[in-house]
Amino acid sequence: MKAAGFDFGTSNSAIGIVKGNHAALAPVEGAATMIPTAVFFDFVDHDKPHYGRDAVDAYVNGNDGRLMRGLKTILSTSLINERTALSKRSIPLTDVIAMFSRHLRLKAEDALGAPIEAVVHGRPVRFVEGDDAADARAEHTLASLAKQAGYKDVSFVYEPVAAAAQYELSAAREELILVADIGGGTSDFSIVRIGPDRRGRADRRSDILANTGVRVGGTDFDRNLSMEAVMPMLGLGGELVDKNLPMPRSIYADLAWWPTINLCYAPKVVREAEEVHRLAVEPRRTARLLAVLKKHLGHRIAFAVENAKIELTRSEKSAIDLMFVEAGLAAPTSRDRFDEAIAAELMRLRLAVWNCLALADVEADGIDTVFMTGGSSLVPAVEAVIATEVPGATVKRGDDFLSVALGLTLAAQARYG
Repeated sequence: MKAAGFDFGTSNSAIGIVKGNHAALAPVEGAATMIPTAVFFDFVDHDKPHYGRDAVDAYVNGNDGRLMRGLKTILSTSLINERTALSKRSIPLTDVIAMFSRHLRLKAEDALGAPIEAVVHGRPVRFVEGDDAADARAEHTLASLAKQAGYKDVSFVYEPVAAAAQYELSAAREELILVADIGGGTSDFSIVRIGPDRRGRADRRSDILANTGVRVGGTDFDRNLSMEAVMPMLGLGGELVDKNLPMPRSIYADLAWWPTINLCYAPKVVREAEEVHRLAVEPRRTARLLAVLKKHLGHRIAFAVENAKIELTRSEKSAIDLMFVEAGLAAPTSRDRFDEAIAAELMRLRLAVWNCLALADVEADGIDTVFMTGGSSLVPAVEAVIATEVPGATVKRGDDFLSVALGLTLAAQARYG
């Protein structure tokens, strides 16, 4: 049975194949082995779906249609039962996820030259915190969607455990590692004993000392940065004339979070924004909000915020370009402001590390290496807060975006041969 290792990410995805004795990632966009987790339905072309960078480009170029991003995040929310409106019909959001999964399966089959019937699917340590039943439902949903995408056999591996397997390939000695996989929607931690003498063992369960996870990731960082820097320019924090009340936050919160942006374009929401604009003390700012909703510019804002977040990983200051909303408009921000905006999320990461150490019954000075992976691990404050909790460990990195996918492919090779 041919098998794949599939890393379905909140922001980006990848799929790996096994050819003979060699595990490798499959090209999914030209020669690229990583694809944005995005689907765009082109209303002009009978709702034709576009995937990955092609989907993002179609949206940015102003094509009439609907962009879907942050799909993985909805698995553990009530949104998983919702539908999304297309040009003349609506489809379940679950179908969108299955379509994206099928698209990558077909790309992998093209690279392998054979049908793929089995998949080792990555999953976060926790889809849902503090609710085992809801967490199990989320995994069951993802397994059902994988079968809808064409796989006959579906199994799962925790994403940080997969990353540990990829790191182990380069390990020259035995180490106790803390894997910190900071992704787009979740952050996951595993403490694993690895080494060249352990690599070939069939049963590695005793080497995995602990796993913890929290629903904190890059989409949360984007949302917080947007709420702090951009949404005030659209009226957040202002007041209403007659009622002497602050602006309602719900529209802005939905507009700032990838999975709920499309909800803001509904006629009911636009009417609410029109009423807010009519009563606003500063109507110039709420006029921008109306323009964003009516022209469906929410994803453009989210992309601009994400770009600024990335720029702040290497620079102290950035300006979020909003010229597509209003000529000359930009939202200045800085790394200090960004760090302050995500302070609560950083504390949750710190607590997750503490919890993982406690579950493993390991002191902080017992960790040899912190293996950082996931795109959001590149945020300086994230690496700093994790490294601070294990000060004696060496911080190492693999491929920040593909370590998990490579590890899942190794798992597929081990399970299906």
